[in-house]
This record gives sequence, structure tokens and C-alpha cells, in this order.
Amino acid sequence: MQRLTEVRPVGREAHDAAVAELAAAVRGIPDGSPIRLAKRTSNLFRPRGGTGVPGLDVSKLDGVVEVDPVARTAQVQGMATYETVVAATLAHGLMPLVVPQLRTITLGGAVTGLGIESSSFRNGLPHESVIEMDILTGSGEILTASRTERPDLFRGFPNSYGSLGYAVRLEIELEPITPYVHLSHIRFGSFTELVDGLTEAITGSYRGEPVDFVDGVVFSATESYLVLGRKVEQAPYTSDYTGTQIFYRSLQQRTDDYLTANDYVWRWDTDWFWCSKALGVQHPLVRRVLPRRYKRSDVYGKVIRFENQHGWMAALDARRGKLPRERVVQDVEVPLKNTAQFLDWFMDNVPMRPIWLCPLVVREQDAGEQPWPLYPLRRGEPYVNVGFWGTVEIPPGDADGDANRRIEQVVDDLDGHKSLYSDAYYSAEQFADLYGGAAYRELKKTYDPQGRLPELYEKVVQRR
Repeated sequence: MQRLTEVRPVGREAHDAAVAELAAAVRGIPDGSPIRLAKRTSNLFRPRGGTGVPGLDVSKLDGVVEVDPVARTAQVQGMATYETVVAATLAHGLMPLVVPQLRTITLGGAVTGLGIESSSFRNGLPHESVIEMDILTGSGEILTASRTERPDLFRGFPNSYGSLGYAVRLEIELEPITPYVHLSHIRFGSFTELVDGLTEAITGSYRGEPVDFVDGVVFSATESYLVLGRKVEQAPYTSDYTGTQIFYRSLQQRTDDYLTANDYVWRWDTDWFWCSKALGVQHPLVRRVLPRRYKRSDVYGKVIRFENQHGWMAALDARRGKLPRERVVQDVEVPLKNTAQFLDWFMDNVPMRPIWLCPLVVREQDAGEQPWPLYPLRRGEPYVNVGFWGTVEIPPGDADGDANRRIEQVVDDLDGHKSLYSDAYYSAEQFADLYGGAAYRELKKTYDPQGRLPELYEKVVQRR
């Protein structure tokens, strides 16, 4: 069981001083030189091209400025991880409206690069619970953006991946959370039945029981589960998946479960969903002896990035005569009505299991059909995030990237969208059409006229 770490507020005075120091550092960078942040952790899965320029020190912007338990809001620094934010808010019986699954995702990163979790069917994506934010631009200015102040920047910031600026402060909404979460694991034998179950669950009720959280796992075409969470004040027991037990396996082993609120929030982090298996962490002996402090997504991420950089295992596999492998690490949003069709195609064409499912509905109801232009999900349309993370063999005749390109095409054919934290292969024209190209150009012209920050397409597709 995970213990909460006490988080002491940074305070407004210390925050303002840190922001002023960072802004001065940006203004001191010579014209024509690129700007980037020196982050301790990263949840990106695409290579980042080196700039030859040291990153800006943002280590003083990784805390919670203050929590207002009466207004149910928090003032959070942009580089604060959700692990830090959750610890600070749970102390008041509150939590962010959406908490992405991995501990070291930062609040600023989840807003500029999107995020999702099992409350997204009722609360949308993390940027939709932002009330106001201060953004550091490429010129070293600090601009405040909200629904009423610079609304174009406020709405264009999500999915801009640092190409319009960096969030240094965000005011976010919070909601009450009970001490425990009761989980029900509902099994389905076909994707049609699964989608019917999702359709009912996202109404906030399933078979007469209230539903506060919804996600799911597909193990095969005939075995999939919805995990329905309900906030409860008491629990007859609580399970612990930070030791020898593995959370995703519990879906196949029991129909009900109870977790503390903190353990529920981080249930997927301990095994990086199921990706820790590739690193041997799910072997019973390894699991018993490996300290809990190493069973974390950021630790696994460092191992994978080391391999991506050096390629030792790939070289060993090549010497053994194995086929080369392509990285397929993706989260895609498919309309709920097309989800069964996508899953059928995926089962036939991509040999990766399990698959994660998470429904979402755009929360914003007052800004037209596309309130967030750089990731234009339709208002009122239920979507399902389908997540799959691993590698596939590159068969003779194929090239590295072909599997990802096929997935991109099918997602587009089914009127879906793809998150950009990993590899993308779109042409410049496709990208502009899918990710608000016209709106982005206007934002870039207004808020980064000198081009001090990278272009979005260059950053997420060309990896510059």
C-alpha cells in the first residue's frame, strides 16, 4: 500500500521569484537560439533531437503553490508532477478532476500534451478543468490566459507541446474524493457487448449502481473487462498491488475489489499498466525481491530510453537471427460508435495484447463545436481512448514505421484522433488538417512571432 508523502505549499512569494528567474533566463538567450526546458523526467516516447543548448532550469517550479479546500481549487506550478499534486490535494479530501495514470506526468505536460483517465467520461481531459494559467512565451513574457483573458491562447494551448510557450502556473478545479474506491470488474465476450456496456456506464450508472470511474482492458476478442469504480466511505478490505500482486491480472481473478483512493489513482503506475513484464518485473521471484521504490513507471521509462539510445537488446536479437521490431506506443481516440470496428481491425492486424480502454466526452459545453482547436474532438460525441504500448516484428518487405502508418490511416478512416506523445508519420498537409493547422498558424503568429519556440509539426513528427 502506498503511503502519502506530505507536500508543503511553495507559497506565492517563492513561486513569483522562481518565475521571474526563469523569465530572465529566457530573455538572456541570444536571438536565433532554440529554447527548451531541462526536465528531470519525460513521458514522451518519441526521440527528441538535440539542440546543443543547455535546457532551462525549471527545478524551482515543481510544487503546489496553494490549495483552497473551500473553493476546491489549487494553484500548481507547471512542472509539478501529478504525484505531488495528488498528495497535496488528498490531504484535504480532494483530487484533480482528471489524474493521468503515471506519477511523473506533470500538470503542465498534461495540459500542453493532453492526458486522460477513468474520470474522463464525466470530466473530459485535464485541460478542461484549468481555470487560468500563466504561460512563459519565447520572448520571456508571462501571459495569463483564461476563458475570458486571451481566450485564443487558452483554448489553443492544449496539444501545442511547448510550441506556443510553457505553463508556469495553473489554477485547476478539484473535486471531493472518498477514502476508498470500490471496483467492479465486468467481463464481456464480444466487442459489441463491450461497447453496449460502455454506452451504459458513461451515463454514470450501470445496472442501477452509480459509476464514478470507467476504464477497461481487452485481453482477446472474446475476453474484455470494464472496470467500474465507485467512491465509498468504507471498505471491508483493501488490496495492495505495489507488492507481489499485479493489478491488471486481478481483473481476471476477481469480480470486486477495494482500493484506497491513493492506490486507485496510481493502480496502473506500479507495472506501467502491463509493460513491466517486458523488463522481467512480473516474474514472481523478481517481484518479491525488487524494492517497491523501483516498481514505478519513471524507473521503467529510464530503462527503455537507455535501450532506445544504445540498442543493446536490439543488437543481441539481431545476432540471434530475430526480425527487427518496430515501436508501437500509441493512444488513439475513436468515436464510441466506431470502437468495436477498430478493435476488430486491431485484433486482426496488430499482435499486441492487452489493450487499454478509457471513455471520454468533451466537458466544455459553451464554446461551439470545437472548443479546443488543436485537438478537435466534437462536443457531445463519446470517444474511447484505445491505448497499446510495445513493439511488433517488422516482416520482410515492411519498413520501420509501416505498422504505425497503418494504424494512423485506420484511425483517420474511423473519424478518430491520435495523441502525439509518441511516433507520428503524417505529412505536413495531413497534420495541419487533423490538428487545427489554420488556428495554430494564427496563434504562432500572435504569441511567438520571432519563432523562438519549435514548430509543432517539426517537434512531434520530424523530431527536431
